Amino acid sequence: MAMTNSNRANPNRANAKRSLGSRLGAWLLLLVVGGIAAAALVYREPIEGYAQVGTSYAARVTCSCRFVAGRSLEDCAKDKLAGMELVTLVDDVEAKSVTARFPLVTDNTATYREGYGCVLEPWEG
Repeated sequence: MAMTNSNRANPNRANAKRSLGSRLGAWLLLLVVGGIAAAALVYREPIEGYAQVGTSYAARVTCSCRFVAGRSLEDCAKDKLAGMELVTLVDDVEAKSVTARFPLVTDNTATYREGYGCVLEPWEG
């Protein structure tokens, strides 16, 4: 007569639990990614509008700080308003311009012009 150990877990049952957990995790991930994509589509225009205004402001103010006041880009970057953490700044010393970028959405450039100060490049679109 063969003895069975009732304390030993059924390997098929453990695999089924792991499989269920991984499927649930995959569905949850898909749901989160889908929700983010849907929100991005629904709120695309407001996001683009705020990003356009934010990058325009950052480019213009930083250009003035950099080429009118003569401060370093790092020092000027400290003047960004709260909520503008995603806006990155890049200066071109030869062209006397500053470009502000909001990732994957928009960028704007302001250029220093003698007698006019810093002027934004025209918007396209």
